[in-house]
Amino acid sequence: MMRTLLLALATSLALAPGEAPAQAATAAQKTLRYAFRVAESNFDPAQITDLYSRTVATAFFEAPLEFAYLARPFRMRPATVSAMPEISDDFKTFTFRIRPGIYFADDPAFNGVKRELVAADYVYSIKRHYDPRWKSGNLYLLENAGILGLSELRKELIAAKKPFDYDREVEGLRALDRYTFQIRLSQPSPRFLYNFADGSFVGAMAREVVESYGDRIGEHPVGTGPFRLAQWKRSSRIVLERNPAYREVLYDEEAPVGDTRLQTVAGQLKGRRLPMLDRIEISIIEENQPRWLSFLNREADLLDEVPADFANIVIPNNQLAPNLAKMGMHMVRFSRADIAFSYFAMEHPVVGGYEPHKVALRRAIGLAVDLEREIRLVRRNQAIPAQSPVGPNTWGYDPAFKSEMSEYDLPRAKALLDLYGYVDKDGDGWRDQPDGQPLVLEYATQPDQQSRQLIEQWKRNMDALGIRIEFRTAKWPENLKSSRAGKLMMWGVGWLANQPDADTFVGLGYGPNKGQSNHARFDLPAFNKVYEAQRVMPDGPERTALITEAKKLLVAYMPYKVHVHRLFTDVTQPWVVGYERNIFVREQWKYVDIDPAERARWLK
Repeated sequence: MMRTLLLALATSLALAPGEAPAQAATAAQKTLRYAFRVAESNFDPAQITDLYSRTVATAFFEAPLEFAYLARPFRMRPATVSAMPEISDDFKTFTFRIRPGIYFADDPAFNGVKRELVAADYVYSIKRHYDPRWKSGNLYLLENAGILGLSELRKELIAAKKPFDYDREVEGLRALDRYTFQIRLSQPSPRFLYNFADGSFVGAMAREVVESYGDRIGEHPVGTGPFRLAQWKRSSRIVLERNPAYREVLYDEEAPVGDTRLQTVAGQLKGRRLPMLDRIEISIIEENQPRWLSFLNREADLLDEVPADFANIVIPNNQLAPNLAKMGMHMVRFSRADIAFSYFAMEHPVVGGYEPHKVALRRAIGLAVDLEREIRLVRRNQAIPAQSPVGPNTWGYDPAFKSEMSEYDLPRAKALLDLYGYVDKDGDGWRDQPDGQPLVLEYATQPDQQSRQLIEQWKRNMDALGIRIEFRTAKWPENLKSSRAGKLMMWGVGWLANQPDADTFVGLGYGPNKGQSNHARFDLPAFNKVYEAQRVMPDGPERTALITEAKKLLVAYMPYKVHVHRLFTDVTQPWVVGYERNIFVREQWKYVDIDPAERARWLK
């Protein structure tokens, strides 16, 4: 009975309100259907900070560059530009030339006029991150690079309490002509271009669209990308459809040498016009069981990241289960540039601070986290212990680096707390703070099953250490909002790099990034100095040494307890063609096709 009810729930979530099953089946002939486990927030690049909204936004908005879908090692190539940008020898000046003949999707804001993409659109879209109105969570990426004049303009207008002046020209960001824009920086930035391969960050927007929709622009994404938004029921269902105005782009991917599977796929699809799908339907199914059953019942075409709860069923011994292989399903296994961590709010009176006893408290808590048990019982062996905040698949990750970050040593943790006065002073069986005040941790969490399992481990670990811990449950977007506002004591999340470089991770500890990527609000002058020095260096041994020093400081002060680097597996139905994982490509849908005949054969 329970399985029947869950299947019925999954089926209902796969259909739009009022949409009959027969209608859905017809639409699904060239439709990719799958589910997010976390709700989206909005689709405005200037406001997005979460993975799921970013994933959708890249279907609408195009950056000047993109990562080649099948290329390994990872490499960038032109997207809306006619060639790779011109870069000055000192890595301070970047000149982009837009390809003529690219058009935005039709929208009432254009008053029936076909609207071409021009250089001024990228200038405007970048400036929007500096406009306080939009509260950009990614402004730090641009400010850290030092675009000449923009931060100064922002500060001037904030002080004068004036709206942001988009028409004020600044030295560091200018349209040189209709199709050319240039960025000038105050300091060298050898990896600055990575930012321009993310449509959910610097994707081109039309000013008239933003001004037309105002504060509701996050509900009305209009870009030059391969899809447009057809339906959206917040936190429930997102439907994308092919953008008729999308230019002619042909599939021309090159598979890695020796990978016969991908070479076969690349050969099969070569020359096909993109996108190949007509429609994408995304449901929000937060619980893992109905999401898995929906896929198993053939109601979804893709299981995006096999839930850890079902790893032993879907991929026993990290191989696709024989029964699923007989059903024609395929698996794609990969590691991301990823960390899963818990942070301590460094400005919180209980767990924050830089005094020796505060550092000792955080390090003791970190040493009491039983990672082996967490990986085995909660993550079902789909992760490896992390030694530092730098994730794999990035320049600067060192698999030989070892640290206290992964250690589980309860006796040492207790000794640290005893040494610094975190002992039971009132005889109630729980440790108190050195001044006698109660020691109570508050950990933010979500209502999904894996989050519940993770906080069970936290409760077990802290009970063993003699520290009381309480849990504050809210939906993920609510916790994100509270975290950015500095209102949480502790929270556990994942962090993914959108570029193959360690800066994304060490930037988590950079003081000026507080309230943006730096959720812990860590601000140590010694760390900031190291971070700033590595940022302007080209890749090489000197930069590697500085990144190692930054990692050691983050381990020593423990603003983040980094738990693991996660391993992921996607599973597709037999009729899904061309699906692969490039961890730095979010706009992968345009490379995927559905074979209706194959679907009909398997569903017969």
